[in-house]
This record gives sequence, C-alpha cells and structure tokens, in this order.
Amino acid sequence: MTTTAPRVGRPPEDAPGDAPAASGAAAPELPPARGELSAAVSGRLRGRSAALPGPRAVAAADPYGEDLQLALHLCYELHYRGFAGVPDAAEWDPDLLRLRALLEERFEEALRAGCAGSATPAEVFDALLTEPPDGQGLSRFLLRHGTLEQLREYAVLRSVHQLRESDPYAWVLPRLWGRAKAGMTTVLYDEFGCGREERVHARLYADLMRGLGLDPRYGHYLPVVGAPVLAAANLMSLFGLHRARRGALVGHFAAVEISSPPAASWHAAALRRCGADEAAARFYDEHVEADAVHEQLVRREVVDGLLAEEPGLAADVAFGARATGLLEDALAESAVGAWRAGASALRAPTEEEA
Repeated sequence: MTTTAPRVGRPPEDAPGDAPAASGAAAPELPPARGELSAAVSGRLRGRSAALPGPRAVAAADPYGEDLQLALHLCYELHYRGFAGVPDAAEWDPDLLRLRALLEERFEEALRAGCAGSATPAEVFDALLTEPPDGQGLSRFLLRHGTLEQLREYAVLRSVHQLRESDPYAWVLPRLWGRAKAGMTTVLYDEFGCGREERVHARLYADLMRGLGLDPRYGHYLPVVGAPVLAAANLMSLFGLHRARRGALVGHFAAVEISSPPAASWHAAALRRCGADEAAARFYDEHVEADAVHEQLVRREVVDGLLAEEPGLAADVAFGARATGLLEDALAESAVGAWRAGASALRAPTEEEA
C-alpha cells in the first residue's frame, strides 16, 4: 500500500465514450503476479507448460491474501471477457480448472469459518437494515469526510466489480424457476438497462468514472487494487459459477440490494459535496431509486420463491448474505484505515496522463 495519493488522469483522447476500448469491449491485459500461485496461473495463460501448484501450495496460502485472490480472479476472468492474447480455449483448460477448485475450496473454508454460527435469512437481512454506529462504515466516512481524491480511489476500487455489475447473477437464471426466476429476471432487466444500452448499470458506472477523470476500460485498474477488492468480486463468481451455490448467490444478491439504497444516497451526496461532475452522481441516483424497489422484489419473490420450492437452501441463502457482509466489512476497514492514516487505499498510483 502506498502512502502517496494516486495520480488520477483522464481517459485517453482517442477513447471517446462510445468507443469499444472505453466501454469495456476490449479484454484487459494480464496484471503482474503477486506470488507463486498467481505467477503460475499467469504463466499458463501466457502459454507456458510448467506444472501448476498442487494442494500443498494452495493450503499454505493466505485465503484472503494477494496471491491466492489474484490467482482466483485470473481463473474466473476466463469466464467473463478473458485477457488480451489469451485464447478462449483457456476457459476450459483442465489443469487450470483443477487449480481453481483448490483455490475455491481454500477460500470457501475461510468464509465459512468467518461466518460460523446459525441465522435465518430474515435475521441476516434485518441486520443489514441496521445502520452502523455513528461514524463507522465506508459510505458514512465518504459522506462526512471523503475528499474528491478518495472518492476517485473508491471508484477505482469498485470498478473491478461494477464494470460487470450484474453479470455473475445472470448465471443463476437457469437454476431458478417459478416466482424466484420471474422476480430475478425482473430485477436483472432493470440492471441491464431495460433494453436501453445507455441505461445499463455497468455503462452508468463507466460514465461515473469518466466524470471523475478516470479510465473506464474494463479491468484497467486490476493491477492497483488489493486483495479485499478481489475477494469481494471473487465471491460473486464463486457462487455464480456453481449450481450447488445458487442459494448463496441469491443471498448475496439480496444483501446487496437491501444495503444499496442508503449507501448510494450517501455516495451521491459525497460526490456533490466535493463538486464532482453530475455524471458521476447519476450512477448512485439510479441505485437509490431502483434498489428501493428491488429490495422488496428480491426478498418477497426471489428469496421467498426459492425457499418455497427448496426450503433446504435457507442456510445457503443466509451464508451468502453473511459472507457478503464479511468481505464488504474487510474492504471498508482496509480503505478507511488507509485514508485515516493519510495514505492511499490503492496498491500503487494510477498512471493515466492528465
């Protein structure tokens, strides 16, 4: 973590708002490795044939550490847009899939240990509606104390997830039916812009980044974000890619939709307080309005509909929501801790030219 505030420049002159490079159509470059595991995955993606790490190396890694989380992110990204120069066939490389399974197992073991204890979905969701103690929480910090530079850093941190905002949730659709499927489809239709490309939430986030003078290209800031950001993004892929974790993905989705409206209103207010471009606040304005409706749809139709059909998934739904909170708290602690210490929340300065 650097103690120097990052230099935040504007997107390249040759990347206008509707160009593919700026909108995220291009695959990102592979980022630098952060240890043995991520170096091995990166090497395989670059065409090297060396053997990949086995169970012993994965078991020795920090489940929330930079190396394991980047290695897992590299494996997961193959199911999204991939990386520049990496063939599409790498998505189904059996050796990479075996390593990914080991990484997932290590990650999930830590998550379940951190979410020990029992709770019903309703109890977990009700707790999300309770505001944190005064002065705590990332959104409250930005509302009351955040500078424009810190708001830019926050936009960079969130870009890993927000530029593909609802994509992992779409994987659950073939695994739902009845009320749950209808409700989920309704919410995702809004998330994907109701048929209008300029209203897609990931596009609105790209507009937010442009409004803050940031580069909106998909995956551009992966090298400068830390493990807490990667872990929060990886959680969605962990749940979304596995049918067995459909309940956990629904729990994740519910947790996000329930907690989003108040946080979005605070972020919009913080941006306006700091004099940010209106395009930056528009993303959060959209979430204040949309997610207030989505919260009710998710709880009454998606969650209740799923559990009416499969009551045995209640513990998975609760786990998904609790794991979401666990990783969001870790991300907040990391970022706010850095800012309170007068440091940057990024691993290194950004490099765009002003």
